[in-house]
Amino acid sequence: MDNINEYKAAFAAFMGLLTGFWGWLGWLVVLWAGMMVLDYLTGSAAAAKDGKWSSAKAREGIWHKMGMVVIVVVAATADVLLGMVLDYIPAIQLPFHYCCVLAPIVLVWYIVTELGSIAENAAVMGAPVPKWLLKLLETVNETIDKAGDGLSNNNKEE
Repeated sequence: MDNINEYKAAFAAFMGLLTGFWGWLGWLVVLWAGMMVLDYLTGSAAAAKDGKWSSAKAREGIWHKMGMVVIVVVAATADVLLGMVLDYIPAIQLPFHYCCVLAPIVLVWYIVTELGSIAENAAVMGAPVPKWLLKLLETVNETIDKAGDGLSNNNKEE
């Protein structure tokens, strides 16, 4: 315990280094990855509590998560591509300032979706879940959907 301040300083320096390296977008990725793991664990726990856990369903959940990773990679790649195109082809312009928009919106949408799933899993495990929390998460998800739809100028009802 004599070196606790050194450990704290080293941890703070490490976190500062990571933030400097990958910025706020990196922390969104870390948060999303953490929520995916927590959702998988709580989903498995909820299924086990009800006696419905199966390795096939667990594998399906992992495939689902891997599909989400692919979508985030697609969004990040599209961000990089659009950024390069807008920087180097002056004839192409967007009606708004573009700077890394797709990946953050997709990540926040996935994080909010994971939070809703975690809350549902907690309810199955017997935890009381405030209805307003679920409504708030749903409202945030709808707002993110509208923002994404606005970016694509797709304001039609589907």
